[in-house]
Amino acid sequence: MFISPQITHHGAVNGVTGSCHQLTINATTSVLIDCGLFQGAEISGNPEGDGLAIDFDVTHISALIVTHCHIDHVGRIPYLLAAGFTGPIFCTEASASLLPLVIEDALKVGVTRDKTLIAACLKLLKKQITSIPYKQWFSLPVNTISESVNTNSYITYRKAKAKFQPAGHILGSAYVEIDLAEPIFANTSKAINSINNFNGSITNKHRVVFSGDLGAPYAPLLPAPKSPYRADTLVIESTYGDKNHQSRKQRRQNLQGVIEKAVNDNGVVLIPAFSIGRTQELLYELEQIIYQQSVQLKKGQGSRQLQTMWQSIEVIVDSPMAANFTEQYKKFKSLWDAEAMHKVKAGRHPLNFEQLYTIGDHKQHLSVVKALAKRNKPAIVIAASGMCSGGRIMNYLTQFISDKTTDILFVGYQAQGTPGRDIQKYANKYNGYVTLAGQKHYINAAVHSISGYSAHADQAGLINFVKRMRHKPKHIKIVHGDDSAKNMLQNCYENILPASLIEVAE
Repeated sequence: MFISPQITHHGAVNGVTGSCHQLTINATTSVLIDCGLFQGAEISGNPEGDGLAIDFDVTHISALIVTHCHIDHVGRIPYLLAAGFTGPIFCTEASASLLPLVIEDALKVGVTRDKTLIAACLKLLKKQITSIPYKQWFSLPVNTISESVNTNSYITYRKAKAKFQPAGHILGSAYVEIDLAEPIFANTSKAINSINNFNGSITNKHRVVFSGDLGAPYAPLLPAPKSPYRADTLVIESTYGDKNHQSRKQRRQNLQGVIEKAVNDNGVVLIPAFSIGRTQELLYELEQIIYQQSVQLKKGQGSRQLQTMWQSIEVIVDSPMAANFTEQYKKFKSLWDAEAMHKVKAGRHPLNFEQLYTIGDHKQHLSVVKALAKRNKPAIVIAASGMCSGGRIMNYLTQFISDKTTDILFVGYQAQGTPGRDIQKYANKYNGYVTLAGQKHYINAAVHSISGYSAHADQAGLINFVKRMRHKPKHIKIVHGDDSAKNMLQNCYENILPASLIEVAE
């Protein structure tokens, strides 16, 4: 019988948002891995159903470990602080730079415009943030405990340390390895059983790996994650546990094709995208297409009309946050992959090319929407939010979704209950419509989905993450996915490990 440490899930078990996992180290110490916001149909938590409440005891939570800065992994941090959490917030160096920006934006959009309250929250947040380089062990605060307070149902420990490993999802993203040491024996037979290592000898350590969100292989800008050497317990995401992405070449061709089709009818291409991660990847890919077309134009190859179009089409990023995050990507160039660095050395600017326009204040945003509606010229618009659940993309959708010359391109996962999922679902239905800001809008726009641009690992990537471990897990808990994705991934893992070692978290 193998007994894992106790792990309690406060989100991302019935869907893909609200990530928050509590690892019990001993009776007086736990750590949280992420504290994210619920979105779409997954909103839950307090009686009002806004998904914000911290409905668990924070008394013995000694630290928060942040895997990355997407809102569904960090959005409840202000409420965690308000609930009395005073411990350190551990994250990578890039995440430490991004986190205050993300939280400030979340407070302004969803909580308050009161500058005093926002400043107070950010001051507290910055005081508690502790940045840690990748691949460096750091100690987790553990309270003292006597053996008499232990339980028989799980093993607890006196010491703990953690390490961040690159996850390749967004800038600063990590999966985290946590080593628990010096187990407290409540029941000798259970304790010995639970700490048998893979060679049958006794060790006093148990390694728990939390995947966070794993990146897709061959994604732009960031290197793909490498599997850990070992894990005793693995908590792994399953967003695309039932799907495989298109190849990098295929998805770029699809992206190019959608945009070139839009040129024929002078329509607008709307791309809902998260401000951090997806937007930068899209800019990287668009720069590559523009560069390739310019090379072909000089050589006299291909369609001169299309090549000329690519040299003049406007790429509009309508998101001040995306602009801020893009600057952070530039700041942390050392984390880029070899391909991106090669382009920089060749004098190219993957995130800052000639046709790129960034929209600043809200007044300018409204002017752009109005201008695009009046003119007969194509444009590419990238705006948040990625699931169409708020942000500036809403004004573009309201204006253009009923126009047959519009193309809407989804490049990331759309959670159940979000307008993005509804647009995907009803786009090809007779009189299909979506409700935006309380108003019904018929979907006459062409709707496309390119899964290959997801920042998440696909089924093959999730399988390889386990297969490539030198020492396989003795316990896998599957989280962060729809039911079909979790169940399919469970079936796949049962081809690698005994079914008794794998469970879908509840």
